[in-house]
Amino acid sequence: MELGFIGTGVMGSAIAKNLMAAGYQLTVYNRTKSKADALVANGATWADNPAAVAKQSDVVFTMVGFPADVEQVYFGEHGIFEGLAAGKTVIDMTTSRPKLAVKIADYAQAHGFHALDAPVSGGDVGAKNATLTIMVGGDDATYDAMQPLFKVIGHQVNHFGAAGTGQHAKMANQIMIAGTMTGLTEMLLYTKAAGLDPQKILTTLSSGGADNWSMDNYVPRILKDDYTPGFFARHFLKDLRIALSEADAMGLNLVATAQAKRLYEVMVDAKGLGDQGTQGLINIYK
Repeated sequence: MELGFIGTGVMGSAIAKNLMAAGYQLTVYNRTKSKADALVANGATWADNPAAVAKQSDVVFTMVGFPADVEQVYFGEHGIFEGLAAGKTVIDMTTSRPKLAVKIADYAQAHGFHALDAPVSGGDVGAKNATLTIMVGGDDATYDAMQPLFKVIGHQVNHFGAAGTGQHAKMANQIMIAGTMTGLTEMLLYTKAAGLDPQKILTTLSSGGADNWSMDNYVPRILKDDYTPGFFARHFLKDLRIALSEADAMGLNLVATAQAKRLYEVMVDAKGLGDQGTQGLINIYK
């Protein structure tokens, strides 16, 4: 099976590396070519555009930044759908709009392709260690056929239903993460103000009811003043905006998530810190 991978950033490059380590041949494309250099050096084949990737591949994975990027990669000039042959499969792992996932799936079905939306959770650590949680939307047969690939890159794979449901599941994930990120940030501020040892606090909280993935993975980075992105803050803000837009369409008023969005807007839009990791939220309090 020949695989294609479009979007070799922090997450995408780690996922692609694990697929190659499992013995799959990859053709890769990224808007900034240098971000694919390490994969090419390890045996991946470079293609000059998404259509060229699709021509060489039985399954094409995409993991790009924003919904507009997804739209361009699939439907734009030299996009995936220009090069894809009937019977082939596309899997969009970008966190994107559920309605766009439905649009991709509808187009795929009309042209004899297969499509899944399969956003992930687990950050750079999960991508590197192949321990991602994968949330899938799409038809049952395609989901079943792609299981061997999902098992290479993740440890928890769940199918939620028709196209777009994977994206909805990821929105639920991001709503939860929003609370843990604001919580760990303000926990650290309180710890410092009270004169407590932050490492001892982390050890204590990690063994009790306050434990959560974000705290375990991001507080150690903050204590080292490490704000390199496991997940870009600008991408997280995009996710929160999508989640709140979807919530609004369902008649939901998610007050806490809206406040988290406003805090990340300060970080990304006002402070210009969007290329930091999500743990950089603490820097808006300084």
